Amino acid sequence: MSFIKEFKEFAMKGNVVDLAVGVIIGAAFGKIVSSLVADVFMPVLGYFIGGVKFTDLKFTLGAVVEGQQAATINYGNFIQTVFDFTIIAFAIFMAVKAMNKMKKKAEEAPETPAETPEDIKLLREIRDSLKK
Repeated sequence: MSFIKEFKEFAMKGNVVDLAVGVIIGAAFGKIVSSLVADVFMPVLGYFIGGVKFTDLKFTLGAVVEGQQAATINYGNFIQTVFDFTIIAFAIFMAVKAMNKMKKKAEEAPETPAETPEDIKLLREIRDSLKK
């Protein structure tokens, strides 16, 4: 089997396509959550803390040399990223919890046996009468 044919077979499997769709949707969801945190939650939180803008929170390391920017530790951006992660993790947790609940209900549902077709019933009756 050629390499290209094998790769095509691998790439067209349902799981790979589902994974690709999940990654794309996840990236878009991540952008939405980042915007929600950066543009809605953090300004409100900063307002209640006393007018703090989290993206401006940083430690400057050493003295500023003329013509160069000072090295900084941007812990405000880190705090914002932690909020992003927490919201995304919670949303994924809720989605997995809902899927597990649906899966559990499907497993608990008793399987009803399919009703035997009329022609099979008649054939069984004929068989039983011939045995007698």
